[in-house]
Formats: sequence, structure tokens, C-alpha cells
Amino acid sequence: MEEILKLNQLSETPFRKKVLSIFQKHTEAIPVSVFEKELNDYNRITLYRTLKIFIEKKIIHEIAMSGQDTHYAICKETCSSTKHEHQHIHFKCKKCETISCVSLALFPTIEVPNHKIDQLEIQATGFCANCEE
Repeated sequence: MEEILKLNQLSETPFRKKVLSIFQKHTEAIPVSVFEKELNDYNRITLYRTLKIFIEKKIIHEIAMSGQDTHYAICKETCSSTKHEHQHIHFKCKKCETISCVSLALFPTIEVPNHKIDQLEIQATGFCANCEE
């Protein structure tokens, strides 16, 4: 945890460490309600500022799926403070309602005439491996 903060030139505050530890505990994307439940004594503004700084530093990314609260997921090693590189889809299970980042062996590329795509997000819904029907 401290290494992530050092690499991104952020102060190693107890609150930032606690937020990062919550990310490490969860394998799926996390809504704000999980942070609110797991942080004992916190200031809502401090939480949102911390999440915002982590997004700006490319430590985490936001997942905004239709009809859902915004979720947050820790970035993989391919992301850096200058560039997000997500080669995965955001998948929501219809049964357990978890949202997760799922890697693909071959991430699709899309070209749009007269446009330059610098970020591509793919969202999918269905049933996760635990809930398959």
C-alpha cells in the first residue's frame, strides 16, 4: 500500500492506507457504500477527495454502469500516472449483482472514421462463474 502511494508521490496518510486496504480485500469493483461501511470513523468529503486523487493518479478507475451506483476498481500494473490502459470489460452479474473487471485474451479494437479513440470501455451483463445458470 505504502509503495503505491510513494510511486504516485502521495502522502502516506492513515486514511489513504485504509482506503487502499479496502481495495485489496475485494476482488470485485466496490461501490461507495462498501467504503462507508468498512471505514469506522471517516469524513465523507475526505473519502470522495481520496477517490478523486486516486483516479487522477491512475491508481483506481471508475465504473459507471447504467442504473448502478458508481463502482471503483484498483488499476492493474499496466496503468501509470500518465496513462490508463485497460484491456478488460466491466461485467455485471445479473444474479449476485457484483461488478468486476474481466480480462480478455484479445481485446477488440474499434476504428471510427474521422475520430481518434483514446479510451474504450466495454460493459457486459450476464451470469458470473459462481452464478451460472
